[in-house]
Amino acid sequence: MSRRSMARRSLTLSAVAALVVGGTTLFMQTSAAADSAVDCTGLVHISHRGAAGLAPENTKASMALADGATQFEVDVQLTSDGHPVLMHDTNLARTTDVASVFPGREADLINTFTLAELQQLDAGSWFDSRWSGEEVPVLNDALDYASPTGSGIVVELKDPALNPGLIEAIDEVMATDSRWDDLIAAGKVTFSSFDADELKTAQQLRPDVPVLWVSSLVPDDTVLADAATWADGFGTHYRTLETGDIDRIEGLGLTSMLYTMNSVEALRFAVTEGADAVITDFPNVLDATCTGTDPFPAANGIEISSVLADPPGSDIQPENGEYLVLTNTTDATVDVSGYYVNDAVINKLRVGDGYSIPPGGELRVYTGPGTNTDTRYYNGGTSNVLNNNGDSLALHDANHTLLDIYAY
Repeated sequence: MSRRSMARRSLTLSAVAALVVGGTTLFMQTSAAADSAVDCTGLVHISHRGAAGLAPENTKASMALADGATQFEVDVQLTSDGHPVLMHDTNLARTTDVASVFPGREADLINTFTLAELQQLDAGSWFDSRWSGEEVPVLNDALDYASPTGSGIVVELKDPALNPGLIEAIDEVMATDSRWDDLIAAGKVTFSSFDADELKTAQQLRPDVPVLWVSSLVPDDTVLADAATWADGFGTHYRTLETGDIDRIEGLGLTSMLYTMNSVEALRFAVTEGADAVITDFPNVLDATCTGTDPFPAANGIEISSVLADPPGSDIQPENGEYLVLTNTTDATVDVSGYYVNDAVINKLRVGDGYSIPPGGELRVYTGPGTNTDTRYYNGGTSNVLNNNGDSLALHDANHTLLDIYAY
């Protein structure tokens, strides 16, 4: 992704209404058809952590499913013996079986493990048993899923303060495989980070690789203008976007990127705003949105219709904690036994056996404990799942088929 290389786009017909309240953009589905024509010409499509909604993030399986994206993004950290590996979190607890392989080291930083130790871990089963045995990849593994004429790679420099020497180690690894040279020459590699200083160092080491500075908020004009003197692009969270932010970014010659756009409505909003690039956990949904095809071809009429993420009192209080609503939009009863919903970091809320939703009916799926009824199912969880600040939720049936994505 290079500066000023991406054209602005327009939306022919939008199925989203955007309301900006206190700088936060809220999305409300309208009655426009699901296949409304969206002009995605020139849109840079970045698939997040490989394809984090479809397979375990930052694994070979996930990168394989990013096929067709302009670029796929991976998070890079260092092992204790200096190897760049693909891992997002500062520790291994969420995305590996470290608790069973190395008991007591669940909270230890990535940089306290050797590469040999990391290669003993299962980085797939946490997502689903179908991915059992996925390994923690090294940076060069990403090359197997990229090409000068196919998908490129966004290399996120993760937590440089916890990974001293990160960009230097990445630079050394890139020098060991000529495929990096081919990708860079084709404009298929980008460095990204929330750490501006690390990106400046990256630019000095690899001036031929564009750098994308990422922040959850768009800074004031002075800071943004300074960024334009050294960065090629700026990425920010779409929920914090304010009117005029995209124009401010692009007016300084920076390319603009919005993250993480998972629902159809959010993706359309990004195009409406004229973003140069979007990052998504579901590259298949973005592709369908841009081509006017059905993003959920197996949809059966069961949809996530609403979410109560922040109820009065505790989020996991008995009977009346946080919940989401599944609605049957068809004229036939649908068995939803075994259905489940993943949030963006793959926390799961499930529906138990023996549950059906009648035509036009609803089922509330609660995170916490309570008394199950025909219209309420309680997961009995002890910690909240639904993010009070907004998230995306992906609905699957018992056969792991994606049926709907809801952003709130």
